[in-house]
Amino acid sequence: MYGERLATVNRRTAPWITLGLPLLLALVFVACWEWAVWYWKVAPWLLPAPSRILVTLWQGRVVLGGHVLVTLLETVLGFGLALMVGWSLAFLVDASPLLRVAVYPLLVASQTIPIVAIAPLLVIGFGFGLLPKVLVVMLVCFFPIVVNTVDGLAATDRDMLRLLQTMNAGRWQILRLLRIPAALPAIFTGLKLAVTYSVIGAVLAEWIGAQAGLGVYLARSLRAVRTDQVFVAALVSSALTLALFGLTVALERALTRWRFS
Repeated sequence: MYGERLATVNRRTAPWITLGLPLLLALVFVACWEWAVWYWKVAPWLLPAPSRILVTLWQGRVVLGGHVLVTLLETVLGFGLALMVGWSLAFLVDASPLLRVAVYPLLVASQTIPIVAIAPLLVIGFGFGLLPKVLVVMLVCFFPIVVNTVDGLAATDRDMLRLLQTMNAGRWQILRLLRIPAALPAIFTGLKLAVTYSVIGAVLAEWIGAQAGLGVYLARSLRAVRTDQVFVAALVSSALTLALFGLTVALERALTRWRFS
């Protein structure tokens, strides 16, 4: 009885500890940063204080909001495209051993090409509109989605697979009832990695060539030596990434409840 109560208390307090400790550490870091800037009288163009960054964020919230919406649109479209293409290729590779041997090494080799070398070519080819940014986000997110989905499907329990086969289950039934549910943890690992890279990919593409977005805001701030605005862009892009990551984790918990019970 005591052990069950202790386990219940631990399950209830664990989320608060998981969230509270990083938040406390972050607050201590920000406080030390604020004090160091004040104590050594660091110039704002070199290292602005957190309070100054927050003031700049509030003062530029209207202009910044428009840039955030552009970056968010590019991120969502690019991530959605990466899901469609990545999952389609992953299931094709899983269905064909020959295709896996032919395609898998090429997928790995594609990651050796720096995205900063591809992004300018996309901008040159497709202009400064939405399409090249969406393609950059797709390329950044594509690899972890494909690889983790393929590996998750390949790790299906062989005993369960043979059991369904002896019950005359078809390929689609095995995929729907066993292989996809078993692969969900690996699939969501790939999604969490991809969504972390997605905002970075969008900002990078905007940096190279765009008319609006956080990358444009960041580039303009650097040219104007507005270090506070540079930190604002970094803070907002980080918050955007954390929000998308949190949505992915929430979806993972909803679809894989047995892992968190």
